[in-house]
Amino acid sequence: MSLKPVSIIGVGKGLPEKIVTNDDLSTIVDTNDEWISSRTGFKQRRIVSGDESATSLAILAAKEALAFAGVDGSEVELIICASSTPDNMFPSTACEVQAAIGSKGAAFNLVAACSGLVYALSVANSFIASGVYKKVLVIGAEVHSNFLDWSDRNTCVLFGDGAGALLLSESQDDQNDILAIEIAADGTKAHELTLPLSRVSCPLVETEDKAPKSPYIWMNGKEIYKFAVVTVPKSIKSALEKANLSVEELDYLIPHHANMRIISAVQDRLGLSDEKIIVSLENYANTSTASTPIALSEALEAGKIKDNSTIALCGFGAGLTWGSAVIRWRAKDKRSK
Repeated sequence: MSLKPVSIIGVGKGLPEKIVTNDDLSTIVDTNDEWISSRTGFKQRRIVSGDESATSLAILAAKEALAFAGVDGSEVELIICASSTPDNMFPSTACEVQAAIGSKGAAFNLVAACSGLVYALSVANSFIASGVYKKVLVIGAEVHSNFLDWSDRNTCVLFGDGAGALLLSESQDDQNDILAIEIAADGTKAHELTLPLSRVSCPLVETEDKAPKSPYIWMNGKEIYKFAVVTVPKSIKSALEKANLSVEELDYLIPHHANMRIISAVQDRLGLSDEKIIVSLENYANTSTASTPIALSEALEAGKIKDNSTIALCGFGAGLTWGSAVIRWRAKDKRSK
């Protein structure tokens, strides 16, 4: 059976209204703008408030991606939502998005931390290429602010809330926009970045008396840095090789927005110029699975990405997981200007 070519036809983002600056954070924790920005590149982030949630942000991103593509939600046959911080364990965020956009297709969540968008893209690509579905919506949605210790300056300054979406379709012109995808994991280092779930034992069973786990995100920053600067460039090069492309032929890299130090180290190892790096981390901090589609959406709106460009997307994070995708960007924004 020959594989179907796949096109990326839409992109969208969903962001909270509330902006929290580094100076704002200095009023609740021992930090300041220089300390944060010099170590991370972050100047501000968006934080949910009121009735905003991971689900509401995912719906915003989904609707924007559909509008970009000029596609009605009823045409979407599968929704995959990558999220490590959903509103509920169930129902899944994907199911709630399905109802909101009027889709009758399948829907499920996927957990791969900051690599989730690339993982979801890989799954969506496989479903379309194998002929199972024709249109698949991929979403990355995170609300880290609900899982942070706001007295810990080593973690609370790093994350922001947001969602991003990509709409994939069976290609109508036999050209494939998904040139290569590689995903991987190393579970032996799972303990380096964690977010435990709270649990309650049945009173009818005996359990080991354990101290309650912290309900907050915990990270060994030094180990994550060492992992990322070595593994991510290798992953990107490997994906490019699968696509029969060299690093020199890459037009843009949109990396996961962990922090600017990691991105700069990856950039140096790949030998890429500043003009080829697309980031929006200064305004949004680390939005995990949402960071790459948010940056892509903003770059397109600003006219920074040329038509028919070759772009590498990469993600890395808890698991430890990582992944890279090499795509060709040809989609046209069908929204009225």
